[in-house]
Amino acid sequence: MTTKPILTVKDLSVVFPDNNGGLHALEDISFEVCPRDFICFLGPSGSGKTTLLRILASLLQPTSGKINFIRNQHPRIGMVFQQANLMPWRSVMGNIKLPLELEGMGETKARNKAREMIDLVGLNGFEDSWPRELSGGMAQRVAIARALIHDPDLLLLDEPFGSLDAITRERMWTELSRIWQAKQKTVIMVTHSINESLFLADRVLVLTQRPGKIKLDLEVDLPRPRKDDIRYTPHFGKLARKLREAIE
Repeated sequence: MTTKPILTVKDLSVVFPDNNGGLHALEDISFEVCPRDFICFLGPSGSGKTTLLRILASLLQPTSGKINFIRNQHPRIGMVFQQANLMPWRSVMGNIKLPLELEGMGETKARNKAREMIDLVGLNGFEDSWPRELSGGMAQRVAIARALIHDPDLLLLDEPFGSLDAITRERMWTELSRIWQAKQKTVIMVTHSINESLFLADRVLVLTQRPGKIKLDLEVDLPRPRKDDIRYTPHFGKLARKLREAIE
């Protein structure tokens, strides 16, 4: 039985006004997202990846086109940016439970839920640590936990590991894959990295240079759960070549 999509995007275009006829960021973007999909948008700088995420998060309105959340027209959205954007005056616990406080949840229940998230992202023992005491990877784990704590219908990731060093970044791929397996959330992520997209995603959509159009929609038929050595298999290399050719 075919799974019905929970999100459809149809003929989406974005033009930013300027003095030269407008800056065309995205053009005729159409795709569907099914429950528990992990989708990566891959493309060069300036292809409109972040603009697309901002539209899905209702932070920006499209110039034309439609977005339809089929099950819920007011879905819960979680978002993680390239920088963790933690509040420096709040501890790890305080940062993670902030969304629940804003919703009016009681302190005891909020702390219990935050402890669940801390366990999920592997930060036990760091509940009372301050953001300045965390490594980049740990800070992004806090940001992911904060985005997940209110049980979002859709998790948006805007190059969440882009500012990390290469070794930490690759470790975070494994961590994010583990977290996704545990929570089974619907995820849309943007990235510049071919290897990152293939390691994490069920589908990779390649955007062209501005104005961004979908050039390739590639199914990633790699088995899950994925371990680091999958990146050295012939099939991974074959998929990587397809993506590289689409980008070039």
